[in-house]
Amino acid sequence: MCGVSARVVVLVSGAGTNLQALLDACADPSYGATVVGVGADRDGIEGLARAERAGVPTFVHRVGHYASRAEWDKALTASVGSYEPDLVVLAGFMKLTGEAFLAAFGGQTVNTHPALSPSFPGMHGPREALEYGVKVTGCTLFVVDAGVDSGPIVAQASVLVAEDDTVDSLHERIKIVERAMLVDSVGRMAREGFTVSGRKVRFGS
Repeated sequence: MCGVSARVVVLVSGAGTNLQALLDACADPSYGATVVGVGADRDGIEGLARAERAGVPTFVHRVGHYASRAEWDKALTASVGSYEPDLVVLAGFMKLTGEAFLAAFGGQTVNTHPALSPSFPGMHGPREALEYGVKVTGCTLFVVDAGVDSGPIVAQASVLVAEDDTVDSLHERIKIVERAMLVDSVGRMAREGFTVSGRKVRFGS
């Protein structure tokens, strides 16, 4: 990927704020990446509208439109593959990818999690961190594997927990740090390349 603009496909399920941050970053040629396609698991979401406003092609695969989760996964894999991506970013994508997807794009797909992995995996990281009483939480960017928020860690950023935090206030502060971490890391992966060896992710080819 070094020396040329890396091709990035982004998968979304909702508002697409992380997607927007990536689109904004990619507008600078020195960033080193271009979003070439945006996919979703549902229609009518702001994430797709953001892509369309930016002139980026989109596609949608709803799980309910397929006879099985495996068939959905194969269709998703085919659509992503048609864009020949160097990197796939799950940006608020609320579905777990399956065997076909990982066979095609394992090692080049990243996702974010609103906690400091391996703590508090799953859907409710900020709430569980608050309930546990931690003083520091944060976010993690990781290479997607077959587990839940369990892949090799690309980057992490910390967020202090305030005494009066609610789940929403904590999650909002995490999201701000998460977007910055995602944009910085995807840019570095695009410009410098990266390697995954066991649980170690290193920038540079």
